[in-house]
Amino acid sequence: MTVRVGVVGLSATGSWASYAHLPALRAVEGFEVRALATSSPESAQAAAEAYGVPLAFSSVEELARCDEVDLVVVAVKVPHHRELVLEALSAEKPVLCEWPLANGVAEAAELASAAEGKHAYVGFQGTAAPAVRYLQDLIADGFVGELVSTSLIATAGPWGGPVGNRTEYLLDKSNGATLLSIVFGHLVDSFSYIVGDLADLNATTGIRRPTVLNTDSGEFVTATAEDEIVVTGTLTNGAIASLHLRGMNDHSSKLIWEINGTEGHLRIDGTGGTLANPVTIRGARGDDVLSELPVPDGYDHHADLVGSPAHAVAHAYDRLRLDLNGGSKQAPDFAHGLLRHRLLDAIERAAETGSRQCIQGQ
Repeated sequence: MTVRVGVVGLSATGSWASYAHLPALRAVEGFEVRALATSSPESAQAAAEAYGVPLAFSSVEELARCDEVDLVVVAVKVPHHRELVLEALSAEKPVLCEWPLANGVAEAAELASAAEGKHAYVGFQGTAAPAVRYLQDLIADGFVGELVSTSLIATAGPWGGPVGNRTEYLLDKSNGATLLSIVFGHLVDSFSYIVGDLADLNATTGIRRPTVLNTDSGEFVTATAEDEIVVTGTLTNGAIASLHLRGMNDHSSKLIWEINGTEGHLRIDGTGGTLANPVTIRGARGDDVLSELPVPDGYDHHADLVGSPAHAVAHAYDRLRLDLNGGSKQAPDFAHGLLRHRLLDAIERAAETGSRQCIQGQ
């Protein structure tokens, strides 16, 4: 059965939906991009013509109630997620919402409650990426033995570096689209999928570059969202963990992750701030020398998209198609998204209070 998709946020001038979702949907068997919705009739028509989408709407309500739409994809700025998702859910249509699910834990709880008993999914594409699935299998199959400790350090912009008019809103913490909510949220979801959830944590966060240049306006703007995040804690399996996510720095490594066990060691070097980006995996057991462990055949179903934002997203749609057709329950749902929001909330409390936080429900 072909799933007919309506995308909210597919802009003719370029957007995450156009860079990642559209090429992913067109690469995955069983999906058809049938409709789109933007904020005005003019922009909707422009996007429909630019991308060859048959139906154009200027409201999510119209799109969600269209008989030719089976799945609503919400890929817009975080402050608009709540309103648009609730409209789609009220039309009784399956929904995929980009991460972060909501602007804070209270909104996430509201959306998770509204989605109970419905097909509602959150866009954690990292856990669908071939290398991430392979790493999870390596750990599960005992490559490192019993997990002892793990340390990850990564870098991501634009926090801490120059911004433009389109990205300046990311510096305002009240918008809910921060280094913590977006990048750390994606990163810790993949991290947890591979090595296990955090059971307790301490955290330190800071704004080390409180003013940054907007290269479009030539003016300096104030940042209220943190550009440095350090989390240490204990995993549910007893291993000790540390994660350090840094704001933009051209001279810093993008991602280095080491996983130490009683029988072996893994090192992952990445090209971006999350594990959805291309990575190189190296490993060793016993006294062996670290050597590259290429992802085996059978994990990557969209090799032609390697290196593009659509690569991991396409694999996420593979997983979602199985769920929509009743073949599995692998795609992260709103309840899962709420757990991740609660984790981020615990990190903020730990940073604000200096007190260790126990993570409930992980």
